[in-house]
Amino acid sequence: MIPITAITKAIRKVASLCIWSCAFTGIAGRCSNAADVLECFVGSATKPAMEEIAKLFEKQFNVRMELHFGSSGAMLSQMQIARRGDIYFPGSTDFMEKARKLALIVPETEKTLLYLLPAINVQRGNPKGIKSLADLAKPGMRVAVANPRSVCVGLYAVEILEGASLGEKVRANIVTYPESCAATCRTVALKQVDAVLGWRVFQHWSPRNVESLLIDPKFVPRVCSVPIAVSRFSRNRDLAEKFVSFAASERGKAVFRKWHYLCDEGPIRKFAPQARIGGKWELPEQWR
Repeated sequence: MIPITAITKAIRKVASLCIWSCAFTGIAGRCSNAADVLECFVGSATKPAMEEIAKLFEKQFNVRMELHFGSSGAMLSQMQIARRGDIYFPGSTDFMEKARKLALIVPETEKTLLYLLPAINVQRGNPKGIKSLADLAKPGMRVAVANPRSVCVGLYAVEILEGASLGEKVRANIVTYPESCAATCRTVALKQVDAVLGWRVFQHWSPRNVESLLIDPKFVPRVCSVPIAVSRFSRNRDLAEKFVSFAASERGKAVFRKWHYLCDEGPIRKFAPQARIGGKWELPEQWR
């Protein structure tokens, strides 16, 4: 007969292994089925707000949100190659249009959540005295523009520069092409560059280090609308649709507004009265 103490030790050992297994897979002490997890591929333009909304959703619906952040293009490629994911949340309609053409999302689930306003982002205090787009073309100016092939804010930056006939002049001053919105903001926050063409919300990501200068409205041809949709690879479409609705609800919008995102078209017209909302724009060959 096996002693009771030996049986107890064996049970404890198995239980311990289960706990470590769950912890190793990042499930905070509990084992989950695939149905309990929502995997999201997210452009980093919405990173701070998305992280907060995901936590609220986890708490309310007892699920785990698995968030991947990066450039909208990279997130689209990863979702396509891996053939998995429940949510695609790029930084602009340009990349959602690509996802739609590749049949990677469920079109009827798509919703617009917020709007992003382009701006010139400079170091806090604006030590270079930058006032306009033309200043970015001055000799010796160090400028960052996100990679326009894969990052939404880079594509918008190029559209603005080309529309202002400053593309070639400013390109001569570009010292780096960051691979995400978050990385673009960091370049100016860490004083690696004098200015970046980014989003107005960047100053709220790093208020001690970054300030945003509004661009003359006549040079803002388009304002970014940010969509979200359920991936066609989703293994739990009902739950994925529930998250899309949650993010688009007043509770979700309250979080976006907390981070100074614009959730309605109305305020956009104050800053860019003639700009198009959303849509797409093709990158010129010289920027490829």
